[in-house]
Amino acid sequence: QVPPVESGGGLVQAGGSLRLSCAASRSDFSRNAMGWYRQTTGNQREVIAGIHFTGGTKYSDSVKGRFTVSRDNSKNTLFLQMNNLKPEDTAVYYCNTVTFHHAGLIPYRGRSWGQGTQVTVSS
Repeated sequence: QVPPVESGGGLVQAGGSLRLSCAASRSDFSRNAMGWYRQTTGNQREVIAGIHFTGGTKYSDSVKGRFTVSRDNSKNTLFLQMNNLKPEDTAVYYCNTVTFHHAGLIPYRGRSWGQGTQVTVSS
């Protein structure tokens, strides 16, 4: 399995915006739901947003209303538009497949992860 490649992170002031991108393999993207994850030092990686192949979306409560996930199926690319960023959004952001469940998002449990992209929000 080819790991995804995330990009677009950086340093931004609180209240600012960033747009992350993720280039995934065709095998991962094709007919799969995709998700964005984030991890802070000492904590487990958590899934924060997911988008079904058909376009339906789910978000964690921590980002709902501020982040928007989208995908371009023709280019196997996933996006995360992050607005009104807060210092607590500071983390390394990753993308990978995800499973939709009526109770929420079930994260990918495999080992094929990209390098992630660092997002730092200053207060």
